[in-house]
Amino acid sequence: MFNGEKINATEGRAVLHVATRAKRDQKIIVDGKDVVPDVWEVLDKIKDFSDKVRSGEWRGVTGKPIKNVVAVGIGGSFLGPLFVHTALRTELTAGAAAETRRLRFLANVDPIDVARALDQLDREETMVVIISKTFTTAETMLNARTLRTWLTKKLGEGAVAKHMVAVSTNVELVKAFGIDPQNIFGFWDWVGGRYSVCSAVGMLPLSLQYGFDIMEQFLLGANDIDNHFATAPFDSNLPVILGLLSVWNVSFLGYPCRAILPYCQALSKLAPHIQQVSMESNGKGVDINGKNLPFDSGEMDFGEPGTNGQHSFYQLIHQGRVVPCDFIGIVRSQQSVYLKGEIVSNHDELMCNFFAQADALAYGKSAVELRAESVPDHLIPHRSFTGNRPSLSIMLPELSAYQVGQILSLYEHRVAVQGFIWGLNSFDQWGVELGKVLASKVRQKMHETRTDNRKINSADAFNLSTQTMINRYLEGKDVMKYPEPRDVFPGDLLKPKE
Repeated sequence: MFNGEKINATEGRAVLHVATRAKRDQKIIVDGKDVVPDVWEVLDKIKDFSDKVRSGEWRGVTGKPIKNVVAVGIGGSFLGPLFVHTALRTELTAGAAAETRRLRFLANVDPIDVARALDQLDREETMVVIISKTFTTAETMLNARTLRTWLTKKLGEGAVAKHMVAVSTNVELVKAFGIDPQNIFGFWDWVGGRYSVCSAVGMLPLSLQYGFDIMEQFLLGANDIDNHFATAPFDSNLPVILGLLSVWNVSFLGYPCRAILPYCQALSKLAPHIQQVSMESNGKGVDINGKNLPFDSGEMDFGEPGTNGQHSFYQLIHQGRVVPCDFIGIVRSQQSVYLKGEIVSNHDELMCNFFAQADALAYGKSAVELRAESVPDHLIPHRSFTGNRPSLSIMLPELSAYQVGQILSLYEHRVAVQGFIWGLNSFDQWGVELGKVLASKVRQKMHETRTDNRKINSADAFNLSTQTMINRYLEGKDVMKYPEPRDVFPGDLLKPKE
């Protein structure tokens, strides 16, 4: 991987997300070329651009400074940057750097998500960052067209040049969309979407929010774990050890799920991001040579911050199914509250639960202990804890941008280790394609039925269930033809009536 070999065999690509956070003096070769200078050319462009926007040198078409950014992307163009943004919002240095600024993410094609992303944003102070490697992703491009119309309807066509930029590899389609080629921030086919947070995909919107200097610390943290992964002996190599534990739990002990449980609200979007990194990477039924796997692989990931999760699903992990758990704690909280008269601070209380949960899973509570506490016999089965349930604990000194980069890289490489041991290609995702193809077919047939004012029928080659559901959907709209276009944008609907 670090040598730039094309280990993504089904797509003939190198896998070099580590290059996106390489230091300037590192060398990483792909096809005989050192790619690190190209990476830093883009990073320097991001720094220059974000500095201009944040300082007010770059202004909107009416002369107002840009204070709001809406990042439009989905999957890997959304989950990773959202995780980092959520992790930094309440960190004191990052929060101060982002004062008066707003960063929103628009991923879902659902107009409700559009409404929430645009709620109370002033077009004159808003920049839209469209993030799509190919600039063809259906949901992203429809959202991009929606926001372009939202801007230009009030500000005119000239607003595109000042209010819309793109992160993409497809320069021609970006130009055709109307974005100035100077406002394109590139990346490379050796960066997979779910591994792209450290490229312009994440660095551009996050630098606009927090400033490049803070985001460079994030890159340094990721680079630190990259170097550790590449050089540390296996017996002290954190991603290797974590990957081995997961393989043991899944393939040997038969535990298919993993709970990611950060005792830090700032890490609330870690589990959703790792869901994609892990399940899209290793959710495979065949090995890298196309042969059926003779064992179970992949993990089903879920999670919620502690202590919220304790009041949600911990009942199952303590007394129901065995679910290996990752507990993540922070020594020094981003925020400090210590009330007079309390024996511990709020963060101490949180961490007391962090320490207790791992013990409870490991040791449980026996019938002997319960009888010693005079628990009635008929309640002993209900109050017994078997223990011997696996978990691991990770504790960070603090959660600054540097540590956010470390935790990101740690989980990325852990997933790669699992895939290497299982013999998978962890860097393609053909499983997401079939649904996209069928959605395109539905889109075309819906267009035809509305144009011809007819219902979906057997000639449209859908199964009977789908045929019936589509017709019910169209009937529920109370129209079998195209609805009239609306001048009102979803974001406007949230504004109170005058």
